[in-house]
Amino acid sequence: MLLTLAAAIFVFGLLVLVHEWGHFITAKLTGMRVDEFAIGFGPQLFKTKRGETVYSVRAIPLGGFNDIAGMDPADNNAGERGFCEKPVFSRMIVILAGSAMNFIMPIVLFFGIYAFAGVATPSTEPVIGAVVEGKAAAEAGLLAGDKILSVNGEKISTWQEVSEKIKISEPEKPVAIEYERNSQIKTVSIVPEFDSSMQRNLIGVQSSIVYESKSVGEAFFMSIEHTADILKMMIGALIDIIQSPSQADVAGPIGITKMAGQVAERGFIPLLNFAALLSLNLGIINLLPVPALDGGHFVSLAIEAVRGKPLSPKAMMYTQRVGVALLIALTIVVTTSDVLKIFFK
Repeated sequence: MLLTLAAAIFVFGLLVLVHEWGHFITAKLTGMRVDEFAIGFGPQLFKTKRGETVYSVRAIPLGGFNDIAGMDPADNNAGERGFCEKPVFSRMIVILAGSAMNFIMPIVLFFGIYAFAGVATPSTEPVIGAVVEGKAAAEAGLLAGDKILSVNGEKISTWQEVSEKIKISEPEKPVAIEYERNSQIKTVSIVPEFDSSMQRNLIGVQSSIVYESKSVGEAFFMSIEHTADILKMMIGALIDIIQSPSQADVAGPIGITKMAGQVAERGFIPLLNFAALLSLNLGIINLLPVPALDGGHFVSLAIEAVRGKPLSPKAMMYTQRVGVALLIALTIVVTTSDVLKIFFK
């Protein structure tokens, strides 16, 4: 539990810090007054003032905010340094900067991983790297680090042989797996599950990982390429969700917290990879043209640029209410989904 909480706070804190820092630094660079830069919501746990800005850490580590003067034109006490008084282009930069930082952060994280730890590749050794929770191997008691010695009495020397032996095993028939753990040899009987999408038997184990070192130049270009590939995949998945919402498998803060703990058990590098994926996800979601999100705010600024004047306060109020209602509804849906998965899966 402590590891899960620590991992979740680290991941959420890093994502929020990077996102809000994007808004913060561009607001400062464009001459806006920032009254507070906060990580988290709720009561303040710590605060310090530097210049005109209060920097604070709050009790609930699930978000953060920048209190930029003049976000509401009716409550602008910063004069020409208020957000509402700056040119549309400057305001657009500030709004987009949060998501931009969420796209940059994975490149930095992947670069650091590739340059200092190396590129992760599956090991050929028949050693279990991870066990999928709730699957046959986990139910049988297999753990990460177990070395598989034989399958149905046939000796094993590579991970490929493990996969092939399980793949060709008879459906619904137990498979005898001999393994070594802490110099002790044990045997378990596991009934593989047939995966219709992959058309093969699976028991829910993954190979161990080895890291191949890369030069700084290789790490730089690989980090950009890997980030771009993940972005394409995520955008494709988002399109699929929009087209078939009933088929979507979503996770909220509870689900992400649970996943963070599971990933952290595998080490700090997997946790950094997880943070990079979430950062890209956050960047994409924030750019959706939904009122109350950065994307919705950007759309309203684009309309202002075309019209030559901002939307009326009444129109802004209604659009913000719709956006907040949508976000609350989505939060309820994903939280309910998280709870159901925990208790009924």
